[in-house]
Amino acid sequence: MTMHQRRRTRRALAHLLLHLLFLAICFATLVPILYAVSVSLNADNSLLSSNFRFVPEQFTLRNYQAVFTQEPVMLWLGNTLILALATVAICLAVSVPAAYVFSRMRFKGRRPVLRLLVLLYSFPSVLSMFAIYRLLSPLGLVNTHLGLILIYTGTMAEFGLLNMKGYFDTIPVEIEEAASIDGASRAQIVLRVVLPLAQPSILVTAVQVLIYVWNEYLFATTFMTGAEHYTLAAGLYSLQATEISGSWPVFAAASLVVSLPILVVFFAIQRHMTSGLTAGGVKG
Repeated sequence: MTMHQRRRTRRALAHLLLHLLFLAICFATLVPILYAVSVSLNADNSLLSSNFRFVPEQFTLRNYQAVFTQEPVMLWLGNTLILALATVAICLAVSVPAAYVFSRMRFKGRRPVLRLLVLLYSFPSVLSMFAIYRLLSPLGLVNTHLGLILIYTGTMAEFGLLNMKGYFDTIPVEIEEAASIDGASRAQIVLRVVLPLAQPSILVTAVQVLIYVWNEYLFATTFMTGAEHYTLAAGLYSLQATEISGSWPVFAAASLVVSLPILVVFFAIQRHMTSGLTAGGVKG
């Protein structure tokens, strides 16, 4: 065997081992999901068992039926949808123009403001919980959807600004200059040139905001009381508030059901979440 053949063999073995490692990691990450599926299809109200099997011995779909008929999961889903859609819309409406301004405009105080935003974003939002409560309570916004929307928007709008500002920086200014020479106004340049090129960043930001609101638990349980006001995260936790009255199979079934919308959204826009849309936008 020649030296070249040995190198090719070693390279092939290395690739094989790497692929096996990735397959093992993927399987390890799927184990909790497979476990939840097994528990949701199990007729017994048990979470841990010495004779655990991924295929339950007593198969049933009653747990999924209970999600839609016995528990107010659809009500919690509606509350979460209202919060998520409103937060995404407001965040994009605020952060997209702000990100473009910070990327393209040069004005006094620009760098200090960006540094301050990065510094503020580095602190966990839970540190401001007491201050937020003192602000919302006199306004009567505690235990209201509007109060939570304001909290989520204030948290994620800053993330959207910082995330999209970096992407706007990668869009060549020459594209806008060429459009301006062709007679396009500033509004036309932004709406017809910049925003289509920034579509991946906007989609990623929207999905990140959606996932945050969908899974947020701390503020939802602190500022909202009553099952009729719960979000999905708070409502699912209430299903297992006590080990005596809780049902692990119903909890597992509800968790899988409410995860489907996020998966559908992710796979629907996955082909758009690519970079390099500006490649070739400027003629050499």
